[in-house]
Amino acid sequence: MSRVTRTKHGRPVHHWRRDLVELAALFTAVAVADGVANLVGHGPDGPALLVISAVVLAATAGFHTWWARRHGHAPPNGDTGARPAAEVRPAGPSQDRDASAPDTARASTLWRMRTTVRDEPGSLAALCTALAGQRVDILSLQTHPLAEGTVDEFLLRAPEALAATELTRTVSLAGGTSTWIERADAHDLVDAPTRVLALAARTALDTAELPLALRQLLGRCTIRSLPARPFGGGRGPEPVPEEGVLEDTVMRLRAPEGGVLTVERAYLPFTPAEFARARALVELDSRLGPRIPDGHDVLTLPEGADITVRRVDTGDLAAARAMHERCSRRTLGLRYHGPAGDTDRYLNHLLSPRFGRTLAAQTASGRVVGLGHLLWDGDETEVALLVEDAWQRRGIGAELLGRLVAMAAEAGCESVYAVTQASNTGMVAAMRGLGLPLDYQIEEGTLVVTARLGPAAVAARTSHEGRGERLGEAARRD
Repeated sequence: MSRVTRTKHGRPVHHWRRDLVELAALFTAVAVADGVANLVGHGPDGPALLVISAVVLAATAGFHTWWARRHGHAPPNGDTGARPAAEVRPAGPSQDRDASAPDTARASTLWRMRTTVRDEPGSLAALCTALAGQRVDILSLQTHPLAEGTVDEFLLRAPEALAATELTRTVSLAGGTSTWIERADAHDLVDAPTRVLALAARTALDTAELPLALRQLLGRCTIRSLPARPFGGGRGPEPVPEEGVLEDTVMRLRAPEGGVLTVERAYLPFTPAEFARARALVELDSRLGPRIPDGHDVLTLPEGADITVRRVDTGDLAAARAMHERCSRRTLGLRYHGPAGDTDRYLNHLLSPRFGRTLAAQTASGRVVGLGHLLWDGDETEVALLVEDAWQRRGIGAELLGRLVAMAAEAGCESVYAVTQASNTGMVAAMRGLGLPLDYQIEEGTLVVTARLGPAAVAARTSHEGRGERLGEAARRD
């Protein structure tokens, strides 16, 4: 049979020379076979020649079999050394995976890592190759160019058995320096532009969101807002230029109200890119001016009276001062731990959204009878309550405190603390009513109660949201 090949265009090509040679070989074989047949059938020694040929063929076959068994080089089990056929598997997860394989082999851990590499071609490729050798998957990468070198920030998925020390050692051997690493979670899977846009939207809706947005943007850091004129009197902080100041692990930005916003991160220097992002958020907040989100809930107290709970700011300063005048000296002393005559000085600071969030409880006539403050105190969060004497013991303080703690949990705070006096049984009872783990510290009559937030705080937030939905019609009629 003739062999057929194909051209690069797919059309078959017949080789006629090969066909001619095969045909000539066939005719020669037929002629030889005819000659042998005539010699055996008609020659005088034909039968003897046939028997001798059969014996020679049998001896040759036996010798070949013996030689192959004695000197063969084939491996056992009939393996000839040929490449085995490739195993065909369907696309997607394998259904025939060994069920006895431990789950830990497939478990992984998310890490956030930052390291500095030389600004040379191939430096990043060498680092990525080293990570791949440890079976580490790079989920995202951000680069922060510096004057010397480049800071690369990775989000990694590594095998659970790979320790952080081994990971940093691998990076160091690949050329990375000043490496920093910490555990990440599912929230870090959002890419950087999406996260920045979401933080900008939150800042645009609420002035109080700026410190939280900066903390989420820059990671673990301490943020302090220093007013131009401190509420206790004295000289304010040194002014900063309009473009701000970046000094290694500290950045200082000009606050919209004239003060200074200080951001400090002890464990990792800020990069110029991070400084530019923080400055853009502060500029956005400055351009939009003071603002708080609209919305309020109308709640019915056990004795039947209705109160409205809403966010307030410095625009409600007059109403807050009027409530101060109706409060007794003892009530003001329990709240502010100082002379009753100095309490009005704190109000402008407490009501400013720059330093936290404030909720007010007011009657149907619009009179403020209770204030609850959630204050950003560096990297900690403080809660404080003040309820007018005539409206105490009616659940207003507990209602305000529950909502403030829910706000803190939503903002990602790990705990909140309240500073009061040991004799302030109402505040202690309100903190215990949260149903959260509490820590108590008492020193010279001052009591600090710290509540650790967790699932219970989230449940409290859900309870308050559901309560607001049930009273939504009343709120819209107010």
